[in-house]
Amino acid sequence: MRIHGLTVRGAIDQETRCIHYHSDLDRVAIKFYCCERYFPCIQCHGEYGCGEKAVWPRDKFNEKAILCGNCGEALTINNYLNGKDQCPMCMANFNPGCSLHAHFYFEIEN
Repeated sequence: MRIHGLTVRGAIDQETRCIHYHSDLDRVAIKFYCCERYFPCIQCHGEYGCGEKAVWPRDKFNEKAILCGNCGEALTINNYLNGKDQCPMCMANFNPGCSLHAHFYFEIEN
């Protein structure tokens, strides 16, 4: 699906929700480090992705790899991780539960 000019594989609506995560707060897509394609979640990447599993290394956290499904702004990983579950551009709230899954996407301490 094309969302804000980008292809987001596995998305079912214009705010990047998918069949796995579709609450009102589920509105981000993540560009996966392994294939540089956007997906709403790790399960969508598993179903429609490259078959690899690579997380963003810490030294790349200034890369724009998060798409806000509300405003379409591409955020750096640092912006996203430090954003208090909110888009710093449009102030749309993100799902606070996503932090439980951050280790699937980013090189962080559990």
